[in-house]
Amino acid sequence: MFKKITILLCVLVLASCGSKKKVASSKKRPPVKREVVVNKNDSRDETEKETLESTSKTTVTINTVQDYIDYFSPVAKQNMVEHGIPASITMAQAILESGAGKGTLVRKANNHFGIKCHNWGGEGVFHDDDEKGECFRKYSDPGQSFEDHSRFLTTRSRYAFLFKLKPSDYKGWARGLRKAGYATDRRYPEKLISLIQRYELYNLDKEVLKGRYEEVVDTPVVVAKSSGNVHVVEKGETLYSISRRYNLTVDVLKRLNGLRDNIIAIGQKLIIKN
Repeated sequence: MFKKITILLCVLVLASCGSKKKVASSKKRPPVKREVVVNKNDSRDETEKETLESTSKTTVTINTVQDYIDYFSPVAKQNMVEHGIPASITMAQAILESGAGKGTLVRKANNHFGIKCHNWGGEGVFHDDDEKGECFRKYSDPGQSFEDHSRFLTTRSRYAFLFKLKPSDYKGWARGLRKAGYATDRRYPEKLISLIQRYELYNLDKEVLKGRYEEVVDTPVVVAKSSGNVHVVEKGETLYSISRRYNLTVDVLKRLNGLRDNIIAIGQKLIIKN
């Protein structure tokens, strides 16, 4: 009798342990936080950086710029369909003015194009630009900023001549924006053109226009080959790659050429020696 009672107790104990394990395993585990790795397989040199200087001075990597393009290019292409502004121009302006989404105005106001408060009934933020404490438009989300940029260009008569250009003429648009007074920086056109060529943003225009895309031949510029103390910028080159080629630092190269930022254009002559 005693043995039977002992065996029964053992069975009950084992059953109790098993049920506890079952309950414990049925509890929901807290969600695992996963780190998002961007461009993990990108072969480009992540040490190469670019300083974008317009409404704010922002240093970004090539990968940061490319991620920004990937995220916002659908919006730029849609705006090209609806408003006729080349997607390449929209993206180049956004990259430059917003510091590829990392600039001060983006953080403070979702303002990706550096548009100021003139004739604006919405909210604004104050930021130093051409003058101290200038008012810039504030948006609730980036989409509003992109839409307002299109509306800004399509509703002002001083930009009307741009819409007579071929939609594939991004160089004409870049120069025309400066001429119409969008920016006070004399090198604004070169900066936009450089970004479009470096990141092949003209392909966005091709995707929208498809069979209607026409290559616009720009006035050829005759330049001498790189020699002696001068290097002529070729397609795909950056200040970083040129500085490495001549065993210089980017800062030295900028100082030799009086550059305030890292924007260069194809055909531009750079001094590489004193």
